[in-house]
Amino acid sequence: MKVTFYGVRGAVPSPGPETVRYGGNTSCVAVHTDDDDLMILDSGTGIITLGRTLLKSPFGRGQGRAAMLLTHAHWDHIQGFPFFQPIFILGNRFTVFGPGRSSTMLESILEGQVNPHFSPLYTMKNLGANFDLVAVNGEPGAQTHRWEQVTVSAVRNPHGHATCLAYRLEQHGRSLVYAPDAGYPPEGASQAAIDLYRGADLLIHDATYTPEDRSLRMGRGYSSFADAAQVALRARVRRLALFHYDQDYTDDQIDDCFRRCRAMLDAEGGKDIELIAAREGLTVEF
Repeated sequence: MKVTFYGVRGAVPSPGPETVRYGGNTSCVAVHTDDDDLMILDSGTGIITLGRTLLKSPFGRGQGRAAMLLTHAHWDHIQGFPFFQPIFILGNRFTVFGPGRSSTMLESILEGQVNPHFSPLYTMKNLGANFDLVAVNGEPGAQTHRWEQVTVSAVRNPHGHATCLAYRLEQHGRSLVYAPDAGYPPEGASQAAIDLYRGADLLIHDATYTPEDRSLRMGRGYSSFADAAQVALRARVRRLALFHYDQDYTDDQIDDCFRRCRAMLDAEGGKDIELIAAREGLTVEF
């Protein structure tokens, strides 16, 4: 698998001189599978840049196919969708996985993004691409899904007063887990979440805050880098990527979070876990 980060921030985009190195776009990650199929994790503003790059590929000719996996409907995870250029090109096809008990619920989430109150598009029916919608329950023991040669499974993590899906992608014995916006209770992640994360080649995990800041904002439903380290240790993952940084954190503050997280992993038996600070443009292959 080849994983490229296009947006790594939470809440709102944060462009500016103090966020240049890690980037200011909101959540979007592109995954190219072993068969070079494309899977897109969330559609924050980072998906706009991804869309421009795809215009040079079959997507620019209306011959593209991809899966889009949405974790939840907060704007920083869907606000780039109406500006993703491949959806306007006739012939492209997207399979959209997302939260809901039915495909109708998922369709209503996407229709909301192109509602005439927010967008001149009015409805998804005005888009050129075709969409297949797959509702993901995310409850323990729920069914897994298949897209091309990739197995997709998910659990719901707490996220303030809402929930957020965490996805696991598996192909040919390799695994990627994507777990943004996870606000665990004081006792930590659920056993279902740890089972989903277990042994992952790469765990992309919410690391919005420092532990100190998280203690002051528990109701917002995010993790600190310490929470990310703890689940990585419990699940014995191979690589941990810190992700979804607070919009107000500067590049230097994220550097400090990385150093503190590395020290925590080393001190608690995780020296073998590779640590990555996600940034726009970074590609990880495994």
